[in-house]
Amino acid sequence: MSTEILVNITPMESRVAFVENGVLQEVSIERTLSRGPVGNIYKGKVVRVLPGMQAAFVDIGLDKAGFIHVDDILRPETNVSSNSSAPDIRLYLREGQSLLVQVIKNPISPKGARLSTRLTLSSRLLVYMPNVDHVGISQRIAEEQERQRLRADLDAILLESDSPGGYIIRTSAEGVESPELNREVAFLRQLWGSVEKAAKGVVAPAMVYEDLPLYLRAIRDMGQLQVEKIRVDSREVLNKLLAFSRQFNPDLTSMIEYYTDERPLFYLFGVEDEISRALDKKVPLKSGGSLVIEQTEAMTTVDVNTGAFVGHRNLEETIFKTNLEAAYSIARQLRLRNLGGIIIIDFIDMQDAEHRRQVMRALEKALSRDRAKTAVVTVSELGLVEMTRKRVSTSLGHTLCVACPVCDGRGTLRSVETVCYDLLREILREARTFECQSFLVLAASVVIERLLDEESDYVAGLEKYIGRSIQFQVETMYNQEQYDIIPV
Repeated sequence: MSTEILVNITPMESRVAFVENGVLQEVSIERTLSRGPVGNIYKGKVVRVLPGMQAAFVDIGLDKAGFIHVDDILRPETNVSSNSSAPDIRLYLREGQSLLVQVIKNPISPKGARLSTRLTLSSRLLVYMPNVDHVGISQRIAEEQERQRLRADLDAILLESDSPGGYIIRTSAEGVESPELNREVAFLRQLWGSVEKAAKGVVAPAMVYEDLPLYLRAIRDMGQLQVEKIRVDSREVLNKLLAFSRQFNPDLTSMIEYYTDERPLFYLFGVEDEISRALDKKVPLKSGGSLVIEQTEAMTTVDVNTGAFVGHRNLEETIFKTNLEAAYSIARQLRLRNLGGIIIIDFIDMQDAEHRRQVMRALEKALSRDRAKTAVVTVSELGLVEMTRKRVSTSLGHTLCVACPVCDGRGTLRSVETVCYDLLREILREARTFECQSFLVLAASVVIERLLDEESDYVAGLEKYIGRSIQFQVETMYNQEQYDIIPV
């Protein structure tokens, strides 16, 4: 499967797109003025400890205090009560205390950043954990012989250097020889030394380490991808990518090229159009069916519909083919939209147990290519699938969109009829409160038109009942739900 990476750079933002066989699979966006803090290390100050939640708020210098749970605190086992599965956070944190923390999840309104004291520093091949003594290997390296070889090589390097800290061997280390691992160990330890030095020289709250920018993280983390070409449309970033690849991944240097075509880079493969479509709730399927994706604060729901697809044999076969196509499309949409947390998929009900198994296998196979960690529960009798996808950054929709100021994110407005009746009741209430000659109503044109047409009898009856006239004036800047009643 051919993969290209497109790196689009402007003064306002950086965008990186992963394209497989000409189809956009993932897109990441980083705004210059609101760059996410995930991966950054801060010297924070504990501002509040919440024993009831086993958590604390830590000021790290951002707009909102970060949140840390007791499970995200690296703690010595001797401090944990042997008869308690949930240790008391007050044993480890107190108000006013300074500590080094790392952001593991971006702040998502109205929540602050999620923090951890389990610090990590990443390179292309390794993840360094300075405060633990543990060596792990990526589960994506499946061959046992290769896993044993990598572990033996790293153990030998660590024994020779005799310095503290643990490591996780990343997927991109598969097939890498010992000298290259040794270079990365030395680099990570040097980097950690600079972090420690910076932490000693600042007063909390302050940042002591900033993670790489988006375009360099993309190159660092792509070791498991079979990339054919990396196109970048900025000469400055091109030079940074070349320098980074020469130091950490020389094999990529020949794949990086400067894009000079007059057509914007993200118009290749229709990337701009795909991003726009990824903001829609409805996703059409090639067969004629569709997905409806609803993202809420609690969870994301995906509904599968047959739509215009009528099949060729029978209803069960039609439903099965629609669900099968939907399984692959859902996996792609989750990656493209960067949806995380709890996800509920409502497949069309299937009577055949074998069809349900095949749809689940298709979904799991499609999700296996996702770089984010996923966990899937088997399909229920109702056709519902519960799954989770690790969320480390904001979704595409939250990055590019804001809640509608008219409906405040509800997705619906009160009908014109409802607004008219509310307005008339409000006039009746104010007539009992204010001594005036008449009332002036300011509202949107659609509301005024209905009051003067379909609801004119009610308006005339109200005027007679309160003994005062009611005048109407259109306000072009008002939305459908807005109105004002002014005693005159």
